[in-house]
Amino acid sequence: MYVVTGGAGFIGSNLLAALEERGDGELVVVDRLRSNDKWKNIAKREISEIVAPERLFEFLGQNHKKIKMVFHMGAISATTETDADKIVENNYQLSSLLFDWCAQHQVRLVYASSAATYGDGTQGFDDAFGVAPLSLLQPLNAYGWSKHLFDRRLARKVADKAPLPPSGGNAALPPQWAGLKFFNVYGPNEYHKGGQQSVVSQIYPQAVSGAPAHLFRSHNPKYEDGGQMRDFVWVGDVVSVMMWLLDHEGVNGLFNLGSGKARSFLDLAKAVYRSAGKEPYIKFVDTPVAIRDKYQYFTEARMDRLKTSGYDKPFTSLEDGVAAYVQGFLSRPDRYR
Repeated sequence: MYVVTGGAGFIGSNLLAALEERGDGELVVVDRLRSNDKWKNIAKREISEIVAPERLFEFLGQNHKKIKMVFHMGAISATTETDADKIVENNYQLSSLLFDWCAQHQVRLVYASSAATYGDGTQGFDDAFGVAPLSLLQPLNAYGWSKHLFDRRLARKVADKAPLPPSGGNAALPPQWAGLKFFNVYGPNEYHKGGQQSVVSQIYPQAVSGAPAHLFRSHNPKYEDGGQMRDFVWVGDVVSVMMWLLDHEGVNGLFNLGSGKARSFLDLAKAVYRSAGKEPYIKFVDTPVAIRDKYQYFTEARMDRLKTSGYDKPFTSLEDGVAAYVQGFLSRPDRYR
């Protein structure tokens, strides 16, 4: 049995598809579907059970002997969310309880961290793990901070090998634990995210209609308009890494998960238009004042540690990933994986 929190979300639902193809365990989704089309992300999957988040630990307690691995993808992921108490409850406290449960019951755990933990990038994008290197990072928003808070808690546990609270056993860590700092992931099943969808998904309707794509104007003299750079990573590569971790139980750590190659938003927009058979048509607008002082102009994952751990598959190029997304999903009547 595999338990995927946030299993009806973007990355979680793509992971479910890969686990189903693997075919060696029941699939359990922990998520809320609410009233939008999020349910379509998992409509094609053979799911054993859908568990409401408030029932998570009840379900785990009833099935702990059957669970092969927990993939903790669930979180409040909107960088624009301002309710810090809500974010801490969901992204830090729940993650901490789940980690302790996995340690107590010796269940393997892979969890979602984020590149938002790096803040403005002045400290670089090196996924060095430990109390000291993590203390240097300064996230710019509550979402990134909540993810960073949990990474730092884990670093202290690894350093101290502290026992669990009295209610648990004496195992400090799960038999396998791995955190993944996702960079700018794009791909199918992200449509429920609204304004938090990838730029690929947001630009595609303009591309096919012949309208211009709107990109932020640069307010940094080091970058041209549209020259702001991100590490865009195809969701298929993200899932590939998680499946590799499933097959390599001895790999533990906190790892970047990007392509390892920063590309500009202008490159991305042009790739979308060309994948749709259109000539690029770009216009620039001012970056909103509300986010201007928190805007990242450059992100690029250092991928050395993941590669050193043994992951040797190549990552999909921006052009190939965008083409796969546009031609395989966005342009089709059924856009879902």
